Amino acid sequence: MRPAVETTYCDRCGEPAGGTAHEGCRAARELEPPRFCTHCRRRMKVQVVPTGWTATCVEHGTLSDH
Repeated sequence: MRPAVETTYCDRCGEPAGGTAHEGCRAARELEPPRFCTHCRRRMKVQVVPTGWTATCVEHGTLSDH
């Protein structure tokens, strides 16, 4: 049996991280919070406040920048 290969996804566009070029995504992420979970590609619930942001995936939990 072959081991499962875990794919990681771009947290801005949701496409596979190793696939296409993500220079624009990296540049945008300097100013924006993540939008997609890097583990499961689900769209995250994002809340932006003056002191930072929180992004929550229903499967993998919460990230924050406070």
